[in-house]
Amino acid sequence: MAIQKKLKEKTRNFIDSKHMLSGITVASFLESTIVPIPLEAVLVPLMQARREKLWLIALMATLGCVVGALFGYALGYYLFDAVGDWVINTLSSPEQFESVKQKMQDQGFWFVITLGIVPIPFQIAMLAAGATKYSIWLFLLASGIARSIRYFGLAIIVYYAGNEAERIISKHRTKAMIGITILVLGLWGLSSVV
Repeated sequence: MAIQKKLKEKTRNFIDSKHMLSGITVASFLESTIVPIPLEAVLVPLMQARREKLWLIALMATLGCVVGALFGYALGYYLFDAVGDWVINTLSSPEQFESVKQKMQDQGFWFVITLGIVPIPFQIAMLAAGATKYSIWLFLLASGIARSIRYFGLAIIVYYAGNEAERIISKHRTKAMIGITILVLGLWGLSSVV
């Protein structure tokens, strides 16, 4: 009980803190780079408690994630150069890597969007984009779109559902993720045909 009381007190202090927005940005950066724990567990209650900053919270979470994505891209870009030949020769072959590189060039935008929306660690998309030297501008655009859909989607639910948002999100999370994934995959497939 003492731990729960302290946790609630710390959470309340964070919600009322003048550093709340910068804290969300840092948490989002960390979530997209090294801590693959969904930020939604913190964002939804925070958005409910600070509705007057609802859209700003979603924006700061998106910005933190995009900066984190840029960091992950750079890791893939520069570290892969340092150890890439060893990784390719150990885990696959130069031909397989060229195949992955070509697929990333042809379909990387949709790959990044898909991994940015669904609850799969986004680090995969960041490192793959950097390692294959995928266009940084398309990568940042896809990351921004994906994370905006995710965080502003939460803000919309909180805006309309208020205190019921957490319950609604918990109840319909799986269905929503499946639906959004099918929609993105459908758009991806449609873009391949056109």
